[in-house]
Amino acid sequence: MTQLKQTPSQTIGPYFAYGLCPEQYNYAFKSLFHPRMAEPHAQGVHITITGRVFDGEGKPVNDAMLEMLHLDADGHYPDALSSKAPSAFRGFSRVGTGTNPESHYVVDTIKPGPMNGQSAPCIEVILHMRGLLHHLYTRIYFDDEQVANERDALLAAVPTERRDTLMGRRIIGEDRLVYRFDIHLQGPQETVFFDI
Repeated sequence: MTQLKQTPSQTIGPYFAYGLCPEQYNYAFKSLFHPRMAEPHAQGVHITITGRVFDGEGKPVNDAMLEMLHLDADGHYPDALSSKAPSAFRGFSRVGTGTNPESHYVVDTIKPGPMNGQSAPCIEVILHMRGLLHHLYTRIYFDDEQVANERDALLAAVPTERRDTLMGRRIIGEDRLVYRFDIHLQGPQETVFFDI
């Protein structure tokens, strides 16, 4: 009988940094995806998403990796590699928390548009890290999109007292909008994770 080996989602340690974010961690390999989702000339409102991942004791996690995916400013996903270059919007990013002394992640992108004008602008987030045998799924909504947030069906399905954990908080940066989004794995401020 053939014995199956561990798959990447079952491993812990430096695998994610080394294999998936090598340039960020100064390894001599090319990264397929970067923390910059949009080039400076991409159409839309340019924003930065920043935050930290906290464990159950409230300590920052320094070896998490986040993947983010979202629509462009017009509410569409880039549908082919050929469409990404002219638009300067990649639609996907990958970033680790291990190169910042305070374990922050930073992603530069544009503010997404709503899909079909129905849902609220949001960013899909997948979290990988040490000790998680299965990655976690959550979303970042924007606290300055109150009208759109009220009509979003998925957000409406979250208990009112927990919706706050899905909000990116708007702060003003030096030259662009910045949204702060911290992920809490456990505790009273635990982020809402979706069972997908």
